[in-house]
Amino acid sequence: MAQLWGGRFTKETDRMVYDFNASISFDKRLLHQDIEGSIAHVVMLAKQGILTIEEKDAIVKGLTGIERDVEDGKLVVDLSCEDVHSFVEANLIERIGEAGKKLHTGRSRNDQVALDMRLYTREQVIVTDTLLKELLKVILDTMEQNLETYMPGFTHLQKAQPITLAHHYGAYFEMFKRDRGRLKDIFYRMNYCPLGAGALAGTTYPLDRNYTASLLGFEGPTLNSIDSVADRDYLIEFLSALSTIMMHLSRFSEEIIIWNSNEYQFVEIDDAYSTGSSIMPQKKNPDIAELVRGKTGRVYGALVSLLTTMKGIPLAYNKDMQEDKEMTFDAMDTVQDCLNLFTGMLRTMRFHKERMEKSAMNGFTNATDAADYLVGRGVPFRDAHGIIGKLVLYCIEKETSIERLSLEELQAISDKFGPDIYDAVSLKTCVEKRLTTGGPGSKAMKQVIEQHKTYLAGKDLTEDHEE
Repeated sequence: MAQLWGGRFTKETDRMVYDFNASISFDKRLLHQDIEGSIAHVVMLAKQGILTIEEKDAIVKGLTGIERDVEDGKLVVDLSCEDVHSFVEANLIERIGEAGKKLHTGRSRNDQVALDMRLYTREQVIVTDTLLKELLKVILDTMEQNLETYMPGFTHLQKAQPITLAHHYGAYFEMFKRDRGRLKDIFYRMNYCPLGAGALAGTTYPLDRNYTASLLGFEGPTLNSIDSVADRDYLIEFLSALSTIMMHLSRFSEEIIIWNSNEYQFVEIDDAYSTGSSIMPQKKNPDIAELVRGKTGRVYGALVSLLTTMKGIPLAYNKDMQEDKEMTFDAMDTVQDCLNLFTGMLRTMRFHKERMEKSAMNGFTNATDAADYLVGRGVPFRDAHGIIGKLVLYCIEKETSIERLSLEELQAISDKFGPDIYDAVSLKTCVEKRLTTGGPGSKAMKQVIEQHKTYLAGKDLTEDHEE
């Protein structure tokens, strides 16, 4: 197919060079955005008197016909074209003739591709936000149902203090809530229209960039034509946010993998989200959690790759920037797939509550509360810390736990212990008396859950934008 830019050249591009230069194999997914942007552009051109109403109508009809035919399978994207923009324009000219050649008036491929990528990324930000909200709903449901499901909290992968499953899940609610906040920030920061910037210095045509921006749902036009075509900050920000989402998913996956192990047996992953072994019939492997954990590095790679690509590029546009697409598309797809599957796995996962509670009881998670009990009896905390340390050592030697010791054994270590020590170190007491905001006590947790419900009932990204 003849190139739309071929007038300057006297010989054809080497086939290998052409293939190396072409982007149609991956930017074809921008077809909808390319047509959407082109329609807005020609509507604006007609408003400004640069195109006639008849020319505008013919172009719009031709463009909508191309998109419809591609969607219906009547037209296949021609991979011999250099890029999706060339494919659309060439097909338009073939369909409507001379009017189609005016599509590119007042526009460069530089601001065209900048627009397409912004439109596509904006859409993907919304999709990702929607998936995060669905995950948060599942997490919140689990929190509501497990206010008294006791389990050990950990530091250094060692049992530390008793908490509830609701409290543990609540930590991930906060993480993914922050992720949504980052997406919201990115959406508003990137939501300005680069179309009309031209190659880098604008155009002499009397374009109405504010009108084009409003047609496409942007807050307004970008304010520097050089930055308009050279900017990929919004992609770097989005990849950074996606990397953080994957980091949170990976941490959660790691815990599920540990909880699913034979040693812990805290959870039972549904058969639909597990696989077996080709040789060991007893195996039930947490493959989804492991793959989410593994794919995190893939998304990190996209972020580092784009940062590295952009770090040495002078203003304005350079062909290096074509490398922004494949890695970003892959990261977007990967994160959305991971969120979908992880949410499904979480929704169907079952908990072995008795085992979780037993694990909390057997790990001296109530040691801090025993020390606090002595403090309440007038013992300085540092001395109480030492007494409980000796008590734990005694329990280890006897292969028992604090609450199983007799009062005589306890008083042999400190005469400050009384019969009420047993209630003071019960799991229920240890958890329920922690009522400060953010703590695991059921009263504090219920208040937090109500706040989370209000948050999830709030406006979504698109609704917020419409206002």
